[in-house]
Amino acid sequence: MSTVSLMRTPSYDAAVLDEALTGVLAPLGGMGAFVQPGQRVLLKPNLLTGSRPTKECTTRPELIQAVALSVRACGGKPFLGDSPAFGTAQGVARANGLWDLCQEIDLPLVEFHGARYASVGEFAHLRLSKEAMGADVVINLPKVKSHCQLTITLGVKNLFGCVPGKLKAWWHLDSGKDSLRFGTMLVQTAQTIAPQLTIIDGIIGHEGMGPSNGEPRFLGLLGAAADVFALDRVFCAILNVDPATVPTLQAATVLGVGPQHLGEIDLVGATLEEVRLTDWQLPPTMMPLDFGVPRVARSFLRDLLVRWVKEPLSRP
Repeated sequence: MSTVSLMRTPSYDAAVLDEALTGVLAPLGGMGAFVQPGQRVLLKPNLLTGSRPTKECTTRPELIQAVALSVRACGGKPFLGDSPAFGTAQGVARANGLWDLCQEIDLPLVEFHGARYASVGEFAHLRLSKEAMGADVVINLPKVKSHCQLTITLGVKNLFGCVPGKLKAWWHLDSGKDSLRFGTMLVQTAQTIAPQLTIIDGIIGHEGMGPSNGEPRFLGLLGAAADVFALDRVFCAILNVDPATVPTLQAATVLGVGPQHLGEIDLVGATLEEVRLTDWQLPPTMMPLDFGVPRVARSFLRDLLVRWVKEPLSRP
């Protein structure tokens, strides 16, 4: 049975957050159950965009710092990495106040680059970040958000950030016409990356027209689990969202991946009755998952142009 730990966390204050992080990890054996001395540990936040830093649509720097210091206390070597949907990891980090933190605590920030790996299931041609696949430990740090294409985005969807750069747009084109196929791709991506630990930032979430055009919503929760699928199912219940409307959970059910219902999950800490919401705002309108060919082509061309300008020595 998978264990999901919930901890009421009233703020991002450093002392409060350190205590909450210790508390939420205690039922799982603490950080030392996941990180051994000398291991390279990827911290994979949600760094979606730098354009809306006040709207709580990225993982908060305070949580990233708390996790990084906890990893170091166990002798691990943390580094930060992501491939944001908009811009670069460094650009988004600067816009959201994360870059200064990285400098302050000497936390390396890496841009993801792709390589071909033997993936789980039918998506064997999927390219994934070699930085993620080469890490000894992956700690997944998603944000609780509504999503205008996937209803909500939690731990499983956050791992799509390990698909580097504009290849994400390609997968929207390839699989976006069928939500179950797209959800299957996300589930099998998560299975392939296989994060050892997921800690979800639900202190302040992002509701409404997410993943970036909604509004902040205080939830006051940290959640943690070794099983990312179990954690997603619990937070779906907390937000009072039908799992059948969430492509990642729909696909997990069809594939038989992870717990199929809450009765298969050992929930410790705060109870569902204490934290369940009845008024979480989902997107008022849903957008199609697929990207048209012109949009994908423009995305690739823009990326190539940026690389050409920034790397003049690589021109023929």
